[in-house]
Amino acid sequence: MSFNVYLSGEIHTDWRDELQRGALAAGLDIVFTAPVTDHPASDAAGDHLGQTASQFWRDHQSAKVNAIRTRTLIEKSDFVVVRFGDKYKQWNAAFDAGYCAALGKPYVTLHDEDLVHPLKEVDAEAQAWCQTVDQVVETLRYVLKA
Repeated sequence: MSFNVYLSGEIHTDWRDELQRGALAAGLDIVFTAPVTDHPASDAAGDHLGQTASQFWRDHQSAKVNAIRTRTLIEKSDFVVVRFGDKYKQWNAAFDAGYCAALGKPYVTLHDEDLVHPLKEVDAEAQAWCQTVDQVVETLRYVLKA
């Protein structure tokens, strides 16, 4: 079975590369997609639409352009991994998890134990909470090869 997996969330570590290497090593037939992970490029996604009066409107414009990609890729995915890191607040990842829940799209969360309480509602809708990339790979292996 082939799967399309969207990798949402934290963009400041190499967890996506690690997950892709693990899936490849496990022989999983997966196409991975993700948001734009170049932070400055993401922030500037709407700049081509013109100057704005404030940072709020620049962010608003860029968020809408980024949403075209995010929504499309989540909707086309079979499964979503939502990563929450400890260095920054990933409000976008929480939004993506809520979007998955609203669509009935299966997702797992990936985060450390110290985020269990702040993410209790997000985790309650997830099909699993993973603490390591290896746990995500094993979940995918089970789903695809069991």
